[in-house]
Amino acid sequence: MNPFDQHEFDIRLEWGIKGVEMLAPISDVIIIVDVLSFSTSVDVAISQGAVVYPYRYRDDSSKSYAAQMGALLAGGRREGDSVYSLSPASLLSLHSGTQLVLPSPNGSTLSLATGDTKTICGCLRNAKAVADAAMRMGRKISIIPAGEIWPDSSLRPALEDMIGAGAIISYLKGRLSPESIAALSVFNDCKDIYEQISRSSSGKELIAMGFEEDVRIASKYNVSDSLPVLLKGAYTKLIS
Repeated sequence: MNPFDQHEFDIRLEWGIKGVEMLAPISDVIIIVDVLSFSTSVDVAISQGAVVYPYRYRDDSSKSYAAQMGALLAGGRREGDSVYSLSPASLLSLHSGTQLVLPSPNGSTLSLATGDTKTICGCLRNAKAVADAAMRMGRKISIIPAGEIWPDSSLRPALEDMIGAGAIISYLKGRLSPESIAALSVFNDCKDIYEQISRSSSGKELIAMGFEEDVRIASKYNVSDSLPVLLKGAYTKLIS
């Protein structure tokens, strides 16, 4: 038996791309959690009635992919080359039916690595809705907090993703792995979500860049019933 796959538990948690590679093959459902900001952006977009195509790269290939899909291409947060970007605030004005390619080296990469395993995008905003949907899909549920990527491409575990993962886990039923219990404990100890996230490294970085509103949007808890499910390479709202 592999000591790292948490196979004896119903609810598992592991970080980043290695977590996806380890847990997706033995899971009924994978939940990707990237609170600042991929998962929150997907929730906001899906709530507006859009369809989101995750894409790993923001380069010429993303332009070609968007053209192929007949979709709009989200730009970089600070590039000013698009109305829409990975900033959740920019997606509040999306029109229903919009198809959007959302480049992200983190959340998109994880989403596209899950293979045939049912995949949901979860955050604080839709924690209960996502947990309820996951339990309808299967018993073996793996939560993947994305974390952040250091300049040398190594993983930085991120507080906001631990809190988001714990929020979802708080609604899941089954045998919890110790890793899942740790995330649940972090969430249960978080008395003021915005206060904690805004003071975290990721939150401070975004606020310094002028995106405090994104942190506020991402810190809202259970304000959405959006169920973004990955179907044929796109996140689409699951109608429960």
